[in-house]
Amino acid sequence: MSAAGRVETSAAVEVRGVRKAYGTSEVLRGIDLTVRAGEVVAVIGPSGSGKSTLLRVVNHLEPLDSGTVHIDGELIGYRLRRNVLYPLPDREVRRQRSRIGFVFQQFNLFPHLTALENVTLAPLSAQRRPRAEVEREARELLDRVGIGEFADAYPRRLSGGQQQRVAIARALALRPQVILFDEPTSALDPELVGEVLDVIRDLADGGTALVIVTHEIGFAREVADTVVFLDAGVIVEQGPPTAVLDNPEHPRTRAFLSRVR
Repeated sequence: MSAAGRVETSAAVEVRGVRKAYGTSEVLRGIDLTVRAGEVVAVIGPSGSGKSTLLRVVNHLEPLDSGTVHIDGELIGYRLRRNVLYPLPDREVRRQRSRIGFVFQQFNLFPHLTALENVTLAPLSAQRRPRAEVEREARELLDRVGIGEFADAYPRRLSGGQQQRVAIARALALRPQVILFDEPTSALDPELVGEVLDVIRDLADGGTALVIVTHEIGFAREVADTVVFLDAGVIVEQGPPTAVLDNPEHPRTRAFLSRVR
């Protein structure tokens, strides 16, 4: 590892020894996870198991208590100097986050901006890219997720499924190394779930690394290269969907799946 904390790796995401606690409650207890470039990883587990916290730590929306996260070989949130980690200034963290797409449960669109403006905001402000290029690409992305005709609509005029598709286009606009999805269908009416899952299926074939926290077990089976079962802040089991979902080795995994199928 270099002094700047850069490592040589073909992985999109490297999580090593990550721990995170809130007060006396340890939410992540020594997580090790590798996501290869182009890989789709589905993270499943019971409520409170640490799934959303794991994503927020990868994106440095939450600081680590210990451990490291690398995105495309770059240490996230910290600078390593003489084997000591020092927090990066906010401007450096913002630069790093501009390479990581994040799709939230609750969409998190700016209500005073149109769909197009929500998609162009980060590439213009954080990446300083030319406006004409960003707007052209944003319109193409809105077309790609099936809502190009709503480019000038404000979020209040869009259904939940349409808002989530804007959020996905916004994440793609950053040209990220990885996109993190935090239960992307949990805030949707049941009839809208399918349209968002269809968009994510298309992304899964596109070569970008995806980490998807989901309760949709059938969807995880269909799109994931790797399924990770997280419980009580530890990775209990991980592997191909056919192994983890159809023939789990750990009793805790079997008990969880018996309740959600």
